[in-house]
Amino acid sequence: MKQVKKFIPGLVGGVVGASLLLGGNYLINGNSSTSSSSSNSGTTKVSNVSYKVSSSVTEAVAKVSPAVVSVINLQSTQSSSGANSIFGQQGSDDSSSSSSGDLEAASEGSGVIYKKTDDNKAYVVTNNHVVESQEGLEILLADGTKVTGTLVGTDSYTDLAVIEIPADKVTTVAEFGDSDKLTVGEPAIAIGSPLGSEYANSVTEGIVSSLNRNVVSTNDSNETVNINAIQTDAAINPGNSGGPLVNISGQVIGINSSKIASSSSSSSVSVEGMGFAIPSNDVVSIINQLEESGEVERPALGVQLVNFSDLSSQQIEQYLKTPDSVTSGAVLASVSSATPAEEAGLKQYDVIVAVDDDEVTSVTDLQSALYKHKVGDEIKVTYYRAEKKSTVTVKLTLNTKSLQNK
Repeated sequence: MKQVKKFIPGLVGGVVGASLLLGGNYLINGNSSTSSSSSNSGTTKVSNVSYKVSSSVTEAVAKVSPAVVSVINLQSTQSSSGANSIFGQQGSDDSSSSSSGDLEAASEGSGVIYKKTDDNKAYVVTNNHVVESQEGLEILLADGTKVTGTLVGTDSYTDLAVIEIPADKVTTVAEFGDSDKLTVGEPAIAIGSPLGSEYANSVTEGIVSSLNRNVVSTNDSNETVNINAIQTDAAINPGNSGGPLVNISGQVIGINSSKIASSSSSSSVSVEGMGFAIPSNDVVSIINQLEESGEVERPALGVQLVNFSDLSSQQIEQYLKTPDSVTSGAVLASVSSATPAEEAGLKQYDVIVAVDDDEVTSVTDLQSALYKHKVGDEIKVTYYRAEKKSTVTVKLTLNTKSLQNK
């Protein structure tokens, strides 16, 4: 299912760039002056008052941080030269390998262990872009142990991937919270490896800034990434990608994926505190499918879509002719032949406002409602054609891959 680009606002969903300002240790060579000592020189002491800080945040971090890992993407020297910092991956300067056939660290990201099985296997969820183009994977556990990872499956559309590792060194697995119950303004904690494993298990704190943000971007393979994201102001830097966003109970509520570093306008305004995470409920749905089959099969309607809200009043009046009461929905910009949408009687310029019992106010809503179903299911689609409101049953006979091959 594709969106018509001319109607999509220019939201930059990926990490545009990062710079590290070094400071604090500034060594001045040459002559320097020192203050003269006094009779009290050497008498300053550290207070012997001891205390232990304990709060909801420290307890949440202690609960989940042993399950947070660094994911090291290994590539041969021939293919790793162009794999630099992107979407939160930190390029490696390690060029110690003299053989062009050896694998070396091309980029790094984060991940979180969410499952441990009886047959000595454990599973890590991370971002697809963290493992993209990998020829080998190395996982750095929280205690500093390195283990070999095996890629189970990836889903570029939601930017998720699952990695299998041996479980004998795994002591903690993370618990997923219910992202549908999040409240804007509640605390949010990001844990990961900003700028690579040198800063592994770094913790930043913020709040849930907004929910259901439609973040559309393109990965290195020119594939569309579409996330119905949690927005947070917890600091997310290159390398944090794939790490958990955690609630105050220490539950994973999202997988950090991207941030906006600057606006897409010609003025390129610098932006702070706009990070995005894939909601945990979406994550669980995807990783269960990746574990089972290594890929995600999604039903397709066979249409191109645009948000009703992105159209001008002139376009609405000229092409849609919907009543004034219709202010949102997903507009069919085109309908392909021999597809579920056409066979159900849907046509260009129809405005979908509901799927089953789910209200549809945008393309993201329609995709979310559609992707709750499997190929072979039937759904009820409510739509406007000009001023007439109708409901039709659509049988989902195609998946996205078969649609691409048509």
